[in-house]
Amino acid sequence: MFQVKKPTSFTLLLLLMSFAVFAQQENKVETLKVMSYNIWNGFDWGKDDARREECVEWIKSKKPDVVALQELCGYTEEMLKEDALKWGHKYVQLLKTKGYPTALTSNRPIELKQRKMDSFWHGLLHCKTYGIDFYVVHLSPADAKFRLREAKMIVQDIQESQSNNYVILGDFNANSPFDAYALEQNHGLRKKYRPKNTDAKHSNLLNGNFDYSVIGQFLACPAVDLALNKVDLVNKGHTFPTPALTGKYNNTDKSIVENRVRIDYIFASPNLANSCKGFEIFNQQETHGLSDHYPVMAEFRL
Repeated sequence: MFQVKKPTSFTLLLLLMSFAVFAQQENKVETLKVMSYNIWNGFDWGKDDARREECVEWIKSKKPDVVALQELCGYTEEMLKEDALKWGHKYVQLLKTKGYPTALTSNRPIELKQRKMDSFWHGLLHCKTYGIDFYVVHLSPADAKFRLREAKMIVQDIQESQSNNYVILGDFNANSPFDAYALEQNHGLRKKYRPKNTDAKHSNLLNGNFDYSVIGQFLACPAVDLALNKVDLVNKGHTFPTPALTGKYNNTDKSIVENRVRIDYIFASPNLANSCKGFEIFNQQETHGLSDHYPVMAEFRL
């Protein structure tokens, strides 16, 4: 007669361990880390190897899954691939190789949706990865009205696409109404933004006032500013300028602190925003010298 052997204590232990590992895997939540970084003139158009190496290593240390970059001045696709591979990304898309390019890198395949240069100051890069439409922006640094036209074109593209999963990120060179309380008290910054000549062609003010209409366009898209309720925007919300600009363009340690603003953002469609579990502005000591902008990163649950 066939006799069934009773399981040994060791066998039971193995079964329990296997079950525990399986349960842990089932409960594991996959996350998506999305970073945006203006790297300041492509590390001096490729001449500042030390800053480039340090910045690449810093990005690598944060283990992002998707990275949007601005000011890849002097970059070729091969240079971008070389950097991206160091932080673990095999896939890249570069907007252009002249002027002030933007780019997107990812550890998953990227589908290029469109490159737009006409009617944009620097251009618009639209890609898809992780099933999400990414709009990498670098809006006009010099003219509020031009920025507003750019914002309207981007919002129109998003609305016409009827996508429910989109992220808009980059250097917007624009102020948010959520930061208005501090900005309106900064009379020195208003003076700095004011054109020196009454007949100046460009102005970063709108009718002499701080301009919130650009960010308002994206909020009405609709898109959610992911820093809200996740960052102390009053005391720690600045993304520009950094101490790297001390001694350049008439900047001093004092003026850099006095002129701090938030102009780098990550916006997401409402459903994606609901899955955002964290947001960081890396404006600490370790990034002071890497660029004139600070990087930002959002983390999503997938």
